Amino acid sequence: MAPVGKPFPTPAELPFDMADTLHLWRNARIAACDPAMTRLAQGALLTRGSRIEWVGAERDLPGEYRPDEAHDLRGAWVTPGLIDCHTHLVFCGNRAAEYAERLRGRSYEEIARKGGGILSTMRAVRAASEQQLSDESLPRLESLLAEGVTTVEIKSGYGLTLKDEAKMLRVARSLAHALPVTITTTLLAAHTLPPEYAGDPDAYIKDVAELWLPALHEEGLIDAVDIFCEKIGFSVEHARRLYDSAGRLGIPVKMHAEQLSNLGGSLLAASRGALSCDHLEYAGAPEAEALAAAGTVAVLLPVAFFCLAQERKPPVAALRHAGAEVAIATDCNPGSAPGSSLLLAMSMATRLFGLTCEEALAGVTRHAARALGMQGERGMLTAGKAADFVVWSIGEPEELGYWSGFNPCRSVIKAGRRVS
Repeated sequence: MAPVGKPFPTPAELPFDMADTLHLWRNARIAACDPAMTRLAQGALLTRGSRIEWVGAERDLPGEYRPDEAHDLRGAWVTPGLIDCHTHLVFCGNRAAEYAERLRGRSYEEIARKGGGILSTMRAVRAASEQQLSDESLPRLESLLAEGVTTVEIKSGYGLTLKDEAKMLRVARSLAHALPVTITTTLLAAHTLPPEYAGDPDAYIKDVAELWLPALHEEGLIDAVDIFCEKIGFSVEHARRLYDSAGRLGIPVKMHAEQLSNLGGSLLAASRGALSCDHLEYAGAPEAEALAAAGTVAVLLPVAFFCLAQERKPPVAALRHAGAEVAIATDCNPGSAPGSSLLLAMSMATRLFGLTCEEALAGVTRHAARALGMQGERGMLTAGKAADFVVWSIGEPEELGYWSGFNPCRSVIKAGRRVS
């Protein structure tokens, strides 16, 4: 596959003197997105190479630091780099015709059962080269980066053969060399039943769990495993088998759970210490309590809720009461969530689901990092974390869950370097 852009060097690829350079980012208003949701009216950050060295009130800056370069942010607000923790960003084509059908009254499930939906995109992905997949997917990632998104999870699930799932995952990995974005990849081969296994989901899950998963893990293409546990997807027993195989390989698990019905998937996922359960419209108090107890993040996907014209909302009050961590993601995909704006997803989460602006901001930073198992690295502006942050042209952080169709991102700093 030809290069899709100028490669962005990793910290290990930088010359030593550049990797050790100390930068001061001063005259900033800082929303740290730590558990206390700390805000500093006159703050500063020190970055050394790709890491945050120090953050605090500018007046408290330790005198022993001698920055190599200083940047005056002129009173702008700074947050951690945003994290989109659930996307299907790598695909070809679109399903606009199916959207038109839904507007005429056909349901998502009906279209899927007639061979549309995921299978429609499967056919496009199987026919595409890696270069075509990359070319079509890159603009969606560029759109996210322009909004301050510096970390993105990308799922497979539109190839549904070992060869085509691997193709999707390789393209997802390659995008991290085209743009300054950290990419994590998730195997979602258990997305829907492909035609080659029609009527035999047991055989398909057996092959995915026992053959594909070890092969793709050996190739270094996957960071986590996901399954669509739903009446038009796979059963809880199928999820259990897939999780057993993932557990033997030490691969973290996730789940599309309780979107269209309640099969008990999130209870299983929580019992296995899943990183996240996503959608959750048909979850309730028992599921919220199980997620909170397990430390499994509830990922809400309001764009899909909106586009599918769903009426049942995720149990936000129950999740709050249980103390579960709640993240927000775009669910960027060609069928149920055709969009690549995390800021819009934040706005929808506040208006449609009733999240506060503070919950929405935590949901695309600290909690989203935990949903990817990256809480030790990203999602907060604290010493030792990756120096990924965003400079905003806003008066208050509440604006990030307020605007619709407007992008107030001024600059993006990735690994300590200004990239936009």
